[in-house]
Amino acid sequence: MNSAYKGRFAPTPSGPAHLGTLLAAVGSYLQARASGGEWYVRIDDIDPPREVPGAADSILRTLEHYGLQWDGEIVYQSHRLDAYHDALHQLAAMGVTYECSCSRKQVDQVARRGMNGMIYPGTCRSGCEQNSPQTSVRLRTDDVTITVEDLIQPALSVNMESDIGDYIILRADKLFAYHLATVVDDALDGFTEIVRGKDQYSLTPQHIFLQQKLGVETPQYAHLPLLTNQRGEKLAKSSQATAVDSMLNNTVWSTILTALGIQADPGLLKENNETIMHWALEKWDLLRIDPADKIMK
Repeated sequence: MNSAYKGRFAPTPSGPAHLGTLLAAVGSYLQARASGGEWYVRIDDIDPPREVPGAADSILRTLEHYGLQWDGEIVYQSHRLDAYHDALHQLAAMGVTYECSCSRKQVDQVARRGMNGMIYPGTCRSGCEQNSPQTSVRLRTDDVTITVEDLIQPALSVNMESDIGDYIILRADKLFAYHLATVVDDALDGFTEIVRGKDQYSLTPQHIFLQQKLGVETPQYAHLPLLTNQRGEKLAKSSQATAVDSMLNNTVWSTILTALGIQADPGLLKENNETIMHWALEKWDLLRIDPADKIMK
């Protein structure tokens, strides 16, 4: 085993695993094992309004069912709040954060649209509204270009100040933003490569920028193509994606393997999951993955 390689799968427990969930899991797993490395699972449970009771356990059971064996203990983000507080204090001490009292509606009225939503115009950079009932914390961006050299997708370059703008790392409801939590966790666990869905590709410059501010290593990134419905919407709970637990096993494997650039013989798909996973590992080649999204029929 190559102890230098560490990969992970980090689902949000917002519902049972669907095909998009399993695609990210299998892709990250095969890349880690083919590299002779370790593969870990983290449950990103820091957004209670989005979480569904029992979803985390359901996802873990699905991973086990399909033969994905993780290393070490499961990590839960909800158990690491102290680490996020420490990072927030570190950034505040550096003078690169500020409180913001703007509501989303207020921002939408004055901001222009960017690749990740509305680009915050810096309204509160010099101070926010006095006696505001709720304030978020934003990370101050600079006039710098961040370039992502992805292993699957075309390179992405953005100017942090003009293309992204100052972004929230602590929400007004005092929940930590995904950006801060995932960067802190990936650094704490020493992940060397992050294989995840393309829906998060446009967020990667924000993660790299935050890594640079915190003085932590930037892992290699590989963003897998998405599975979409006929309307071009990615498979997700919000688009009524079907749970894989209610689908035929060979249909699940055929879809996942095809999206990962592996053409499986129909006879193989009748084998047990451990046999299919072992075969997929022998055939694995990240460079064969087509970066374009796959439309489900």
